[in-house]
Amino acid sequence: MATFGTLSRALSHRNARIFFGASLTAWTGLWMHRIAVSWLAWELTGSALWVGFVAFCDLAPAVVVSPIAGAVADRADRLRLTMLSQAAIGLNAALIAILVATGWMTIGLLLVLEVVGGTAASFAQPARQSLMPGLVPRADLPAAVALNSLTFNVARFIGPALAGPLIAVAGVWPAIAMNALAYLVATATTPMLRVEAAARRGHAATASLLGETLDGIRYAARHPGLGPILTFAAVAALLLRGVQEILPPYVERTFGLGAGALAVLTASFGVGALVAGLAVAARGRMAGTTRLAVLGVAALAFATAGFVATGWFPLGVLCAAFMGAAGSVHGISVQTVAQNASDPAMRGRVLSLWGLITRACPALGALLLGAAGEIFGLRWPTLVAVALSLLAVGWGLARLPRMAPELEGGAAGR
Repeated sequence: MATFGTLSRALSHRNARIFFGASLTAWTGLWMHRIAVSWLAWELTGSALWVGFVAFCDLAPAVVVSPIAGAVADRADRLRLTMLSQAAIGLNAALIAILVATGWMTIGLLLVLEVVGGTAASFAQPARQSLMPGLVPRADLPAAVALNSLTFNVARFIGPALAGPLIAVAGVWPAIAMNALAYLVATATTPMLRVEAAARRGHAATASLLGETLDGIRYAARHPGLGPILTFAAVAALLLRGVQEILPPYVERTFGLGAGALAVLTASFGVGALVAGLAVAARGRMAGTTRLAVLGVAALAFATAGFVATGWFPLGVLCAAFMGAAGSVHGISVQTVAQNASDPAMRGRVLSLWGLITRACPALGALLLGAAGEIFGLRWPTLVAVALSLLAVGWGLARLPRMAPELEGGAAGR
């Protein structure tokens, strides 16, 4: 992990400024898109289940695509792969905006286009993440990992803050169009990065793409630290992250409010995540990071319980901020130990599994919550998920003495 001074030092590098500037632009557009598409699905159907389906179609392609994309990122030109996948995301968002603006959008067509966007994003994630060791000196890599998460959460605050008023005044399509513009800007700046050839490509092809994909899965599964922590993260994301993917039904049914409140809640997640992310980044040491990854889920569970138990919006906003904070602590910690413990030749494939977890598991959780919400209401299924997640925390704490040395020691030590 890194001190604030190290964070500043990481940004002193030209590559890092370009990379994180483009990331902030693209992710701000992404959060505007997520708010807009989620609200569009709610307007088209009035069904929590359909809102869950839209989230599922955006995130679920990671189940099939992410492991393959990780293998591609380890054998292809990562800079070129980043540029092409970001361009695909931008063009897909432009098509969605045009269809909404012209009145041609249907819920079925929206589902298809979200699958396309999710597939492109599944290629972008491991390619971008694998570039980071080539952007800054090795000593600044932990700071770059922390900056990556902090950038995402700054965008998580800015995007909804812009999307809510824009949707209220101009409708859904301009917010989606802003995502298209943001990703096209990010694509245009990618060739400006100066990355050495060794960092642009993990290794020459040694087997079939499928074989290398399976090698990556086996490597992570057999690793005494990576296997347990990624399994724990997957269970936590499945049980708890779905709430944030289908916020519109919670906003309307729990609090009786509209798009403005949706933007406030999403921005609150971002504020909490940003503050907590800065605190985690300022710890200045790797020791204890695995424990933070586990305890972050415990905090997220209690904050989620508070969010669904109250009908008072100010308390809901406070709980949302704590949810964002806890999720940030967990996410930064897992990503940091994954980067630290992975063999460099396997890094793209390990990070693709992390991408799968952060995209596919919330999608499935959102779909299950949306389906259960149609039958039982949203509150009780969410509380059941909270209770199950606390059991997972108990398992994580029991495995902690064996996981932590493997994750915090680094791949070089083995």
